[in-house]
Amino acid sequence: MGVYSYAWRFASILLFCFLTFVQAAAQDSDAGTWNIITLKTIFSPKWSAFAEGQLRSLRFYNDFHYHEFKAGAVYKAHPNATVALAFGKYDTYASGGNFETPKNNAEYRLWPQFFVTQNLNKLKFENRTRVEFRFTSNGYRNRFRNRIGLSYPLIKTKKKAPKLEVAIYNELFFTNTEPYFERNRASVNLFYHLNSSSNIMLGYLQQFDYKINDETGKGFIQMGYSKTLNFSKKKF
Repeated sequence: MGVYSYAWRFASILLFCFLTFVQAAAQDSDAGTWNIITLKTIFSPKWSAFAEGQLRSLRFYNDFHYHEFKAGAVYKAHPNATVALAFGKYDTYASGGNFETPKNNAEYRLWPQFFVTQNLNKLKFENRTRVEFRFTSNGYRNRFRNRIGLSYPLIKTKKKAPKLEVAIYNELFFTNTEPYFERNRASVNLFYHLNSSSNIMLGYLQQFDYKINDETGKGFIQMGYSKTLNFSKKKF
């Protein structure tokens, strides 16, 4: 039996165990769902663009209360650093049903982002800083977000690219007005790379909100799919 056959078996077992865990978490804590679809297009060694849609529910595929769509441009300033500018539409509905009205918040958001990574053997560290200019139904607001992450490959291909990797993240949300601190999010995620251009993600996210009136919820099972279209054959 070849190495890829073992890898597929191991990945299947690990993904099955992880899915069983998040289903149990959903039943025990009434966790919601957090669904993500991302499309990335690479135009040149330095320029790319992305579009992403998200759909969230307060219970396991029930009580859908939030959706967003955002798109932006990314510039690769360094092999380990990018800057981005994006714009998005974000809508939060009342709890108690699917897309219950009136909305808690209807928002347009413009945000620049700075993203850096650093490798240490197999470990990959990342730091993402985002400044949000928020035009909400409750008035204009600013927000500052900082996320740190750590990922580790569980299975690699012959080209040493990760086939299956685990990652943990923690993100803090601040504003420039009282109470200043708004939210903390922590998550653990598994990424399975189907091929060089697409991957799937399973994860669990827990968040703590402090006096916040937009998207709510404490625990979410995360599921995502990402696709990359590469029109640039050159490396950075």
